[in-house]
Amino acid sequence: MKEFGYVRPADAAEAVATTYADANARYLGGGTNLVDLMKLGVETPSLLVDIAGLPLGQIEATDDAGLRIGALASNTDIAVDRLVRDGFPLLSEALLSGASGQLRNTATAGGNLLQRTRCGYFTDISKPCNKRQPGAGCAAKEGEHRNHAILGASTHCVATHPSDFAVALAALDARVEVESPAGTRTLALSDFYLPVGDTPQHEVALEHGELITAILVPAPPDAARSRYRKVRERASYAFAIGSVAAVVVVDDGTIRDVRIAIGAVASMPWRARLAEAALSDVAPSAASFAAAADLELAHARPLRDNTYKIPLVRDLIVATLCELTGVPT
Repeated sequence: MKEFGYVRPADAAEAVATTYADANARYLGGGTNLVDLMKLGVETPSLLVDIAGLPLGQIEATDDAGLRIGALASNTDIAVDRLVRDGFPLLSEALLSGASGQLRNTATAGGNLLQRTRCGYFTDISKPCNKRQPGAGCAAKEGEHRNHAILGASTHCVATHPSDFAVALAALDARVEVESPAGTRTLALSDFYLPVGDTPQHEVALEHGELITAILVPAPPDAARSRYRKVRERASYAFAIGSVAAVVVVDDGTIRDVRIAIGAVASMPWRARLAEAALSDVAPSAASFAAAADLELAHARPLRDNTYKIPLVRDLIVATLCELTGVPT
C-alpha cells in the first residue's frame, strides 16, 4: 500500500478545507470500500481525512414528516431505527439485504452512496478499465460481465453501481446535503449520480473536497405502501443481480402515485420513469405491471452473458407491485 498522510479534523469545515487543499486527499468514514481499494492499488490517496469522529451520525424526523440521516450513521443504526422501520421500511429492507452484520456496523450512509463498482476489471490494476484509467478500454465488454449493466451504459463502461440503499433512496426522491468551501448545498439523488457517457471516471456530481453531511428523505405520500426486493446468486451476503424499490398509492381501485427504482442494471440507481408514467391512473393488475416493465426494459442493451437480467427484472417488478397492491400475479 502506498504511504499516506492522516489527519483528524475537528469539524466539518476543517475537513472540507483540508481535503480541498490536497487534490489527492480522500475522506475516511467507515472505510469498508476505500481501504479495500487502497490495498488493491486502485485508490492511492496522499492523505486520509478521518471524519469518523464528526457529529454527523444522527437520524431524526424533519418538520415536514420526512427523515434526515446523518452521513456517518452506520447502516446498522439506520436499518434498526424506529423512525426508519415505521415510516420508511424499504430503507431498512435494502440495508439489511446489503451486507454482513459486521460490514453494516461499520459502513456509513454517505459512504454507501459513494461505493465504487465491484467490476473485477476495475479492481484488478493489471487489466484495462476506463473508470480507473481513462482511455485504457473496457475489458468487461468482451470478458466477464454477467452482473453488468443493461441500461444506460456506454461503449466506455458497462459496470453497475452496487448500493442497495441508493436504490431505495431513489424511489423515495431523496436529496443529498453537501458541505463545500462555498457553504452548504443539496442535490437531488437523481442529479447526484452522473451518466456514464464517455467519462466513466466521473461518477457523482461532487467537486473535490465536498463532503456529504446528510441524506434528506421526504415524507412518503399518504397511504403509500413500499417494498425493496433483491435477487442475488446466493442466500448469504452478496451483491444484487437485480433489485426493485417501489412506492405505490392505490385509491379507489386506481394507482394514484407510483415510484419504481431498479438496481444492478446501470451505473446508478435506475429510476423507471417510463414504467411509472405507464401506470399512472390505471387499475393495478399483473398485466398492466408487466406492460409497464416491458416498456422500461425495451431500452435495455444487454451484453453476451447478461440477457437474463431482462426477464429477471421484469418478473421482479411485476411481483413487487402485485404484492404492494394486493393483486394476484
